[in-house]
Amino acid sequence: MKKEQVVNCQFSVWYPLFKKHTIKSLILPIPQNVIDYLLDDGTLVVSGSENNSSQTQINHSDSDEEDVQWTDDETTTAVTAPEFPEFNIKVQEAINVLGGCVFPKLNWSAPRDANWIALNSSLQCQSLSDIFLLFKSSDFITHDLTQPFLHCSDDSPDPTINYELVLRKWSELIPGAEFRCFVKENKVIAISQRDYTQHYQHIAKQEASISSSILGFFRDHIQYRFPDEDFVLDVYRDSSGRVWLIDFNPFGEVTDSLLFTWEELTSGKHLTASQTQEDTTLQDGPAFRYTTSEVTVQPSPCLSYRIPRDFLDLTTGEDAYKLIDFLKL
Repeated sequence: MKKEQVVNCQFSVWYPLFKKHTIKSLILPIPQNVIDYLLDDGTLVVSGSENNSSQTQINHSDSDEEDVQWTDDETTTAVTAPEFPEFNIKVQEAINVLGGCVFPKLNWSAPRDANWIALNSSLQCQSLSDIFLLFKSSDFITHDLTQPFLHCSDDSPDPTINYELVLRKWSELIPGAEFRCFVKENKVIAISQRDYTQHYQHIAKQEASISSSILGFFRDHIQYRFPDEDFVLDVYRDSSGRVWLIDFNPFGEVTDSLLFTWEELTSGKHLTASQTQEDTTLQDGPAFRYTTSEVTVQPSPCLSYRIPRDFLDLTTGEDAYKLIDFLKL
């Protein structure tokens, strides 16, 4: 995977090319002081919305009732959440234009690993404070800001990135209708169910029509139009059979291969369809994999982000030093 491929998958690069085939979105440049705030350690959330202000008042009220004296240090200074009035106005105007509710993301990633901290575990945002709560809780966002070229193989200098806040009009998408397509040399070589942790009966019943719709959409609107010949494409097929573009991702290990492995995808060998199908099925087309039964249902991979990293390292044995320290307790 080359750095140029990562750059080409930025939302602001591909959105103008495929605007009419995807969800309506607005792009706002992020000021440097906002980026600094997102990278700053801590859990403060920016105020600036009525919801956030009312929540703050409720929290203060609860604290007054408890009347707990935590410290006698008179030199302790109160830490307040920073304000970004100009940026807040621009963001709120954009949210209003998009109907009042948006799905936020950065140049590449959305804070999908942080939905546990949001109200109703949803990524739906109505204000800047909603967005900051998700962004500051997301490892995916931190990766975008600090290591976007981590898995690239070329040694060229890192391109300069102008970070942008992407606001997408909120749409209620059915997880069972989302699919990820792996494209190599401008040809779809594999299709995977996007939400592979669940079993959706309609996929097996409609496999042929789903594959046909996706390939038709790719041929008519995507093929030879994207800057690279190797990339990953996320699409959504609605109830009428129409296919919509959701996102582009680099063709490499930084992107989740879902029901395939990157060894399979890069070598081009052993690309077969789902377990219930013969290896010769769709041999002239892409391999199509999906969760075939309730027995193979798995927990969401994002669940690991809901517990402290130290606990995760202990349970998986990834950090032996933490285990040694724990045994000494």
